[in-house]
Amino acid sequence: MQSDKTLLLEVDHPDASAARRDIAPFAELERAPEHIHTYRVTPLGLWNARAAGHDAEQVVDALIRHARYAVPHSLLVDMADTMDRYGRLTLEKVPVHGLVMHTTDRAVLEEVLRHKKIQPLLGTRVDDDTVVVHPSERGHLKQELLKVGWPAEDLAGYVDGEAHPIALHEDGWALRDYQEQAVDGFWHGGSGVVVLPCGAGKTIVGAAAMARAATTTLILVTSTVSARQWKDELLRRTTLTENEIGEYSGARKEIRPVTIATYQVLTSRRKGVYQHLELLDARDWGLIVYDEVHLLPAPIFRMTADLQARRRLGLTATLVREDGRESDVFSLIGPKRYDAPWKEIEAQGYIAPADCVEVRVAQSDSERMAYATAEPDERYRLAACAPVKDGVVEQLVARHRGAQTLVIGQYLDQLETLAGRLNAPLITGATSVRERQRLFEEFRTGALSLLVVSKVANFSIDLPEASVAIQVSGTFGSRQEEAQRLGRLLRPKHDGGTAHFYSIVTRDTVDADMAAHRQRFLAEQGYAYRIVDAGDLAPAPPAEGA
Repeated sequence: MQSDKTLLLEVDHPDASAARRDIAPFAELERAPEHIHTYRVTPLGLWNARAAGHDAEQVVDALIRHARYAVPHSLLVDMADTMDRYGRLTLEKVPVHGLVMHTTDRAVLEEVLRHKKIQPLLGTRVDDDTVVVHPSERGHLKQELLKVGWPAEDLAGYVDGEAHPIALHEDGWALRDYQEQAVDGFWHGGSGVVVLPCGAGKTIVGAAAMARAATTTLILVTSTVSARQWKDELLRRTTLTENEIGEYSGARKEIRPVTIATYQVLTSRRKGVYQHLELLDARDWGLIVYDEVHLLPAPIFRMTADLQARRRLGLTATLVREDGRESDVFSLIGPKRYDAPWKEIEAQGYIAPADCVEVRVAQSDSERMAYATAEPDERYRLAACAPVKDGVVEQLVARHRGAQTLVIGQYLDQLETLAGRLNAPLITGATSVRERQRLFEEFRTGALSLLVVSKVANFSIDLPEASVAIQVSGTFGSRQEEAQRLGRLLRPKHDGGTAHFYSIVTRDTVDADMAAHRQRFLAEQGYAYRIVDAGDLAPAPPAEGA
């Protein structure tokens, strides 16, 4: 443990697994290369630990017990003080006054009452230690308190919502241990976030939470295709019938005991007004499920602030947010209730091992000159769409001929060119939902072995037999996108084979800088990238009978 609050874990030490298990509740993994893993202790991480029931004594004991060198005493004091900030303010329901904020430390209450953004959220002073909270401001208050360093413990409870029977079908399958632990962690905490790698069954965790709640449920997802996959999974895994599940999207507006809505339709506005907000009050929802919680649009945060009386479950493969709003997830959805390292789930055989390769290509002299003289905001596009990448894609597709392969990119003209050269179907945002579903289904069944896709395939698309992904361009330096794209490959393969993830990068350009940033999250999860030169790629094996 170092004085800058980083923690270095020696992976090959015989006690490394025990140490990792003990520090996981409060330390965030930052990097996970071969031998030394780097964690960081942050206030949010410590408050997550407190919310999960861990106290400062357990944290200090874990550090002292596993430390090779003496832990700086100042750090131990600072961490204990930081954890002690959580819970000095609590939100509670009391007779007569309803929702109140109570304190065990009067000076803290006096301090926060003087913050200009907090004052309007509060009502009358009940006594020296208690102040009334406007019920509609429960979420906003938690956000503001977190910003000033006094996170409130929300003990105000939840409405049960409208009861609705939901049970799991467990014919021929059962919840895995980590899925059971994830549901237990969420249920005992009341609300919060479950972090599991792509392919590890987050939808099943959602279904099991619904069965535990047995109440009307609103599920928010990233796309219409994702909504229909959720519906199919719920029909397969639970006692819910077709008539009990509604889709609320651009195409349909069905409100049923379980309603699956897209973020896009909920955040669509007409003349500045969110026209579908009535969905939030259309039923007495007992549970709100947020799929891909790391992607929540800002308006959903604002809407969630008004839903604090409902149980809330966030599902994600990574809590990394490029906009830095992890604290809003903590205050509005809830603390992290369960987190499983990708490599740990891989070691149990529940997700496929992956070989990550960065293939570096060089521009021609004329392309280099065009890049050098371009405006800064045009350089990434020029580098990401370098024509030399097209031939490398063809070479990699040929190398894995017959394997279920995705070619993924950001720029539509680049993808259209590749689809033409590869004679492969192209899926973009302009592709109709029906056509997307048809192509994805053909890919799942093996009728199609090659698809070219834009970023619409980044999230919540279930393609279990995809075993090769070739990334030609990305959304600048998005780590969450890199994680999701690799995640398309991580479903275990029927033959137990390894997934192959290629990222084609133009050297000596901003493309290489962005690639390094995108890869950071996967490196933190233990996925090392091999770097090869395009010229050193082995030729594809000859076709059978050649």
